[in-house]
Amino acid sequence: MPDIQTTQTGGRVAVMDLGTNTFHLLIAENIADTFNEIFKLTEPVKLGEGGINKGMIQPAPFGRGMAAMQKFEALIDEYGVTNVKAIATSAIRSAKNGQDFIARVKQATGIEITTINGAQEATYIYHGIAASGCLSGTNALIMDIGGGSVEFIICNDDEILWKQSFEMGAARLMDRFHQTDPIPLASIKAMTAYLNGKLADLFKAAIKHRPKVLIGSSGAFESFAEVIELSKGRNFDLKTTKSYEFDTDELLDLIEMLAKSTHTKREATKGIIPVRVDMIVTASLLTIYIMQKLGIADVLMSTYSLKEGVMAEMLGI
Repeated sequence: MPDIQTTQTGGRVAVMDLGTNTFHLLIAENIADTFNEIFKLTEPVKLGEGGINKGMIQPAPFGRGMAAMQKFEALIDEYGVTNVKAIATSAIRSAKNGQDFIARVKQATGIEITTINGAQEATYIYHGIAASGCLSGTNALIMDIGGGSVEFIICNDDEILWKQSFEMGAARLMDRFHQTDPIPLASIKAMTAYLNGKLADLFKAAIKHRPKVLIGSSGAFESFAEVIELSKGRNFDLKTTKSYEFDTDELLDLIEMLAKSTHTKREATKGIIPVRVDMIVTASLLTIYIMQKLGIADVLMSTYSLKEGVMAEMLGI
């Protein structure tokens, strides 16, 4: 990797977002009241594999998580990082051996992991989305579909009006409902009934605050955008994209295709990274469910999420 000199505006900081499917590393520095991204890496650890609904990190994903953290340690040393914040979310906070993972990482790398609750996670996501420029004076619903949890935030560019985290992320939904591929209609109906029961608080908040826009926070929404753009033969670089506005019909057509697809078809679809090949089905079904249930047709994607929100706080932006 090239040696990039640190500017005189301040030291480099690193944020690690340790999610259920992926571990993210973002290294940046403060320049002119914003952050300048120096380096970014995503490691597909699949920490919830084989045990997401049993509350245990299984040996293989435990090992992948440790390997990713050791790689991150080497990178923060290489890039001369002076301040590090590692944030653990759903899989680690809910696993019976989550604290063991945290202790092992500390012992092996010296990195201290902070476990945050769902409300804190939602707040960081809001600040990350705000930094992307997606918010306006119109009330919006942010949806961040992780592997372990889903955060919903009703907000505008001035404030958070309501927020809640639900332990029903794409990996948990897949483990519960997507056992056969393509996913059977009976499983879709069962998932719909499950969501009807779980999301009553969201529906009440939506009636009160009436969000007009759905903003998907990175993750599966990045894949939706990439698949749509690549299918048109366009160059689409997520690294230079902060936000993306979906054509509603294109998005609905894509979701229908994914819901009917096989693993082999999804694997061969340009724009779907390997770690999302299977979980994108339940993420797609959750997306169309929310659109239809709340009557929202305008959908945006932000590539900024939790790690950018944490970064903004660390740099005082």
